[in-house]
This record gives sequence, structure tokens and C-alpha cells, in this order.
Amino acid sequence: MDEERPALHRWLGSAALIGGVPLALLALLAVTGRAEAGPALFAMAGTALAALLLARRWLGNLSRLAAVLRRADAGEGAWPEPPSAPPLLPALAEVSEGVARLARSLAERGELLGRMRRADAAILESLPDPLLVLGADRAALRANAAARALFGARAAEAGPLAGDAAALMRHPALAGAVDRALAEGTRQAADIVLPVPVPRELAAQVIPLDPPLFDGGRLVVLLADRTRERAVERMRADFVANASHELRTPLASLMGFIETLRGPAKDDPEAQARFLGIMAEQSERMRRLIEDLLGLSRIELAEHQAPTERVPLAALARAEAEAMAPILASRHVELSLDLDEAAVAAPADAEQLAQVLRNLLENAVRHGQEGGEVKLCVARTGSPRPGVTMSVADDGPGIAREHIPRLTERFYRVDKARSRNAGGTGLGLAIVKHIVNRHRGQLHIESRPGEGATFKVWLPAE
Repeated sequence: MDEERPALHRWLGSAALIGGVPLALLALLAVTGRAEAGPALFAMAGTALAALLLARRWLGNLSRLAAVLRRADAGEGAWPEPPSAPPLLPALAEVSEGVARLARSLAERGELLGRMRRADAAILESLPDPLLVLGADRAALRANAAARALFGARAAEAGPLAGDAAALMRHPALAGAVDRALAEGTRQAADIVLPVPVPRELAAQVIPLDPPLFDGGRLVVLLADRTRERAVERMRADFVANASHELRTPLASLMGFIETLRGPAKDDPEAQARFLGIMAEQSERMRRLIEDLLGLSRIELAEHQAPTERVPLAALARAEAEAMAPILASRHVELSLDLDEAAVAAPADAEQLAQVLRNLLENAVRHGQEGGEVKLCVARTGSPRPGVTMSVADDGPGIAREHIPRLTERFYRVDKARSRNAGGTGLGLAIVKHIVNRHRGQLHIESRPGEGATFKVWLPAE
């Protein structure tokens, strides 16, 4: 009812505007006696009725024209009128046709602009190099798939990044390049080193856009990940340095025993057997050392690339425990398991997490008491850091506090003689550290002299 009143008022007002002057003239003629009262009243009634009908037709035409304008404003174009709709007044028909043509033209241009925007977004999304689009306020408006993969984002759709990308935007070198690009309007370059969560080296190109993109993008930041190239260079240098240092002792032993077998022990079968056994042990040690060095180098090459799988840790721990049976039996060590079947690490790499468990279990068995016990636990964690943990505890002599921060260094040994006699290469915990870093996790070591040691790995979960 409330909505009908304004429409009724408009109708009556329009009718009064249309028929007001003729009605006033007819009334004047009737009053002055120039027209008879009966015909004058009949003419006035006809004039009022015609004014009402014409006002209704006029308002209907205006309403249809307003609908066409609303559709044009919404980019929908002008829809054809239904066959039953009354024709427009001649003056409004021409205006309506012009508006309809304009609306169709605007709709076609809008559709073309939409296709161009989708094409631009598809091109940016499919570029192999990481790319960020920044607004005038230096905020990241969009990121392509390569950029999301670089920063470990899980979002499937293109959009702004957080976390690692926020640290990138705060980096002084990139911030300076962005400021210069906005001020000078020229391409700028910057070399960036991000130390966390894993070391990453990037080369950035900051390109200003004039005019800006449709979403307000004023800058394009094109990134090139140089981490792998730098890691290859360091790997070559480290491998040569580590191999030359650690292989010197077993090689010297082998050369000494070979010289002895050629000389004093040439005709001594008992000495030959003993020396050949030692040479076999030294050769095996060199083999393990080279394998661990190569394995560590491969892990470091991919450390900046986050894994993508999901790994049920209970099944993984059970499989590694079964594989450890021969080593456990040789030391008469009992392995107790406490496994949460619902613990799932994601994103994760099953092969690398298996290597983490293998290294931790081998360390626990070798450095624990003979005939003792090793505990393997897999569990979920709640707030403040939801995730999953894998922990291995032994009953060995424990580790003094001053040694704990250095345990993950290459070839660092608390007791060098005991470590070599146990068959270790000094690289096991270094491998564990780099794998945990790649998984964006944390390694905690808890130990006191005489109370054993516990190695706990925290990993992100789904």
C-alpha cells in the first residue's frame, strides 16, 4: 500500500499537468456562458479521462526507459521488450533506441574487457618465474602459481601472499628497489637473501607499470630463485673440503696396511687376515661417509623447496622399526613403540622423514646401553603449535649442555673415538637438521649427563 501511494501521486500529478490547461479553459468557457453547461461538463470529463490515460502511458514509457538505463548501467545490455508491451511514444521511442544501442555497445566492450582481464591473469598465472603485482601502497595484490609455490602457499587461486612473502616485502634491498621504481619510473634490480625459514637467495626485478593495471597494480616484481645455483657452488666446495679431511685417515690406514701386506706381513697368514679385516672396515667407513656426504648435498639442494605429500607417521615409524631389527638384535636393545595412528604430517616427504627416523634410531642404538631400551613415540600436538611430533629416547650416557647446540654440525662428535668405533660418520644429525628445515619443522634435543638423550622432531600437520 505504501509503495502504491507514490505511484498514484505521480499518476495524478502527471494527469493534472497534461489536462490542467484544457480543463481550465473549458471551465472558463462554461462559467462565462460561452459554452453550454452540459457539453462543457462532458468535454471536461473526456479531457480528464484522456489526461489520465495519457499520463499512465507516459509513466509506463518512462518506467521502461528507466529499466533500459539500469540494465545499461549494470552492463547487461538492453533486452528486447515482450510482444505484449504497448508501443512507446514517438519522442521516447527514438531515445529508447539510442539508449539500447549504447547499452549493447557498453555490454560488448565490458565483455571484451573481461576477456582481456582473464587473459592477462592467465598469462601471469602460467609464467614459469615467480611474479608479484604490487599496488601504489606497496602491498602485494596478486601472485602467480610459481610465486605461491616458492613461498609454500597452499591457496589454489591467485591472490596476495602472507608469511614468507611479507618478509620478502620488508627486506631492505627490495624495499629500496620498490621506492626507486615508484620515484623514477624505471626498472630496478635487487639481490635478496632470506635466512628463514630456510636460507633462500633471490634476484628481483622491479618493473613500474604506466598506466597501472585494472586492479591498481603499479609494480611487477619478477623473482628468480638462485638458491639452487648457490647451493651447487657451495656443495662442490664443501664436498671437496669434507671429503679431503674425513677420508684422509681411512686412506692413510689402507695405504699403511697395503704396504705392510707387501712387506713384513707378506708371508704371515694370520696378520694378513687381521689386516684385511681392518681394511674392509675402513673401506666400509669410507663408503658410508661418501654416501652420507652425497645424500646431505642432495638434501641441501632441495632444502628451499617445501614438500607436497601427506605422510601417516605411525605406519612410517612401524616400517622403520621393523627395518632396524638386525641392528637392535646385534646390540640386544629393546624398542618400545607409542604411535598415534591419526598423526599425519603435511606437507611432507615420506622418504626423507623415514631417513630422519632411521638416523635417530641408529644413533640411539649405537650410543645407548647394550641390552638397554630405546623409545619411539609419534603423537599429535595441540595449541599453541598444532602439529605432530616424532621423538626417539635412549638410555645412554647423556650429553653435556655445552655440546647440544653443536650436535647438528657436520662431523661434530662429543666423543670422537667412541663415535668412530660405533660406526658413525658424524653426518647423521646434520642430515636430520636439513630435512627438518625443509619441512619447516623444528628439532629439539633434551639430555643430561647420565640420563640418556631425547631427540624430538616437530612437524606441521594438516
